[in-house]
Amino acid sequence: MILPIVAYGAPVLRKIAKDITPDYPNLQKLVADMWETMYASNGVGLAAPQINKDIRLFVVDSTQIFANQDEEDKGKYPDEPGVKKVFINAVIDEFDGEDWPYNEGCLSIPKIREDVFRPEEVTITYVDENFAEHTETFTGITARVIQHEYDHIEGKLFIDHIKPFRRKLLQGKLSDISKGKVNVDYKMTFAK
Repeated sequence: MILPIVAYGAPVLRKIAKDITPDYPNLQKLVADMWETMYASNGVGLAAPQINKDIRLFVVDSTQIFANQDEEDKGKYPDEPGVKKVFINAVIDEFDGEDWPYNEGCLSIPKIREDVFRPEEVTITYVDENFAEHTETFTGITARVIQHEYDHIEGKLFIDHIKPFRRKLLQGKLSDISKGKVNVDYKMTFAK
């Protein structure tokens, strides 16, 4: 089932999410719904707070980026062809490498894209949808998508990483988004 994406301004996007246990109600259906919602919205990642759930769960499919890239970009990133994974109760253990810019967007903040600097590598411990524990290191675009989604479960947004002056210039657009004054081709809910 395709779920509505929570728009900028909703309190759930600023909360630190809670860990869940294997007996979380309807977890497998929730994960399936998150995949369906993410793909229907043309996203490459989706965190539970974006569907109004304050739990430490996010999904990432960076293969979508590589599948749709131009021929001249092939082989540009070390993590090609990307990964498709579910992250539950994730904790970042370490960042490594140089910070590098990439033009990021967010389903909860539609029509706004900004260059964000993030480390090129991230090591993260998490459990998957079967509650098997993993500690893995990711690089390149995949590391970036993971860091972006991880921010969501920590109550942060990508605009928190841009310069204050730039954020101030975006304030009118952000206000419009929070009031529902934005056209998107996916379901959204807006703060009242």
